[in-house]
This record gives sequence, C-alpha cells and structure tokens, in this order.
Amino acid sequence: MSSTHTLVVGVTGGLGCGKSTVCRFLSELGCALFESDRVAKALQLEDPEVIAGMRDLFGNEIYSHDSSGKLSLDRKAVATVVFSSPEKLEQLNRLIHPRVYREFRKSLLDAEGQGVRILVKEAAILFESGGNRAAAVVVVVAADMERRIQRAVEKGMGTQEEVMRRIAMQWPQEKLIEKADYVLWNNGSQEELQQETGQLFLKLMRVADSAGNRG
Repeated sequence: MSSTHTLVVGVTGGLGCGKSTVCRFLSELGCALFESDRVAKALQLEDPEVIAGMRDLFGNEIYSHDSSGKLSLDRKAVATVVFSSPEKLEQLNRLIHPRVYREFRKSLLDAEGQGVRILVKEAAILFESGGNRAAAVVVVVAADMERRIQRAVEKGMGTQEEVMRRIAMQWPQEKLIEKADYVLWNNGSQEELQQETGQLFLKLMRVADSAGNRG
C-alpha cells in the first residue's frame, strides 16, 4: 500500500506580520505543523554539534547554566551580533538549517504515514534557507509596516528602532509577495485573519485533492 501524499505548504512572512497566528489557525483546522524556528531554537540547546558551533561563532559566554544545571542561551546577545553582521548570520544559518531540514524530513514522513493531507512548514526565512524547495505551495502573510512594527514592539521584540533594524535585515515584503502562491493580508482583527485563513484552508485542500489524484 502506498503512503498518503501530503501537501507541503510553506508559510512565511516578515517580523510582525502574524505568520505564527495563521499557522496556529491552520493547525486547528487539521493541518500538521512544522515550526522551523522553534526546532532551530531547540537544536541550539540540545544538539551537541550545534552547541559547539554556536560557541565557536559567538563565544562560550553565550551559554550558561541555571541553578538546576539546565543549559540556557543568551538569545539577545546572539541576535545583537547577527542583526549587525550579515556574515555571522550566514554562518549561523549554515550551521542550523541542514539540521532543521533533517527534522523536517522526519515530520513529513510521519505526516505521510499518518495520512495527513497538509503539512504546514512555518519558517521566517523560508526562501533564504532554501526551505521553499520542499514546499509545493508558498503562503506569505503580509501587513502594513506600521502594524508590523507596533505588533513586534508590543510582543517585546525590542524598541521601535531595534525592530526596524531587524526588519531591514529580512527580505523586503514586496519580494516575498512576488514569490508567493497565496498572500494573506493581516491588517485587521484576529477574527478577520481567522476567517481569511479558513478560506485559504479550503483552497489548500483543493490543491491537496488535486495533487493526491495525480499521485
């Protein structure tokens, strides 16, 4: 018996656009969810090779142990370095992304084995990391710059100036939109975004059905 064809949908968007919220809504509708950024963060605390590579890149002082001996990472210090050094950011990506991709492949095999119709791959840098190559469909979540900055500041991601610097390091939203199969604009309420995501889900299910029939 052949395994079920699972449609891989890449979801991306710049800082403060709301892509994580869209992915949560898709997950609630029955999609499997692979969170590339969360997996990357876990690897930085759990994978010995990644930890060694991080120490080489940023110095031993970025890691510390709490009173119970649990390892912690000074993510703010790392962010400060990579958002002012494209070279360091590239080295960090080279260290992390092959291992994230390996974990993604495991998730896809699990999804296919369980008969899951759609696997959503959430990634802040889907195109930059080459992760889009594994996706049959790419969704970009977009929003006006003022709203993005406001949301990121409210989430505690830094001051307005720090958030703007981080956004400037990412691909321009217009470039993401050009490469998208679907664009979700998130300039309204959560309820509106949830409704839009529901409509997107129906479209994705039709694509999954079509791909399944071809397969």
